[in-house]
This record gives sequence, structure tokens and C-alpha cells, in this order.
Amino acid sequence: MKSPCTKICQIDRTNGLCLGCYRTLDEIAGWGRMSDAERETILHDLDGRRAARPEALAEVTD
Repeated sequence: MKSPCTKICQIDRTNGLCLGCYRTLDEIAGWGRMSDAERETILHDLDGRRAARPEALAEVTD
């Protein structure tokens, strides 16, 4: 399965998520050892994580 990595690897100190792919450090580190089902669960959650970021909320209210 393909990784959601976007090569923008910076961790947001507020929420602990990568600013590029919205995974946690544990998810990034364990990606290669995860089952397809575990990866699919994370991939499913990424859109929600992305939408919940403060910048995205500001875009919706503008």
C-alpha cells in the first residue's frame, strides 16, 4: 500500500500530527509494519484530521 507521505515532514507541536500527511510520529514510524487494515483505518482518518486543522476551519468561515 502506498504511503500518504507528501515529503513535507514537520510535526505540529500542538496536535502531534505531521503537517504534510497528518499522521502521528508513531503512525509514520510503524507504517511499514502495519497490516493493510491498520493502514486503511489511518488513511480513512486523514481527511478528518486535515479538515480539523485551524486553517481549514478559518477557510470554511470566510
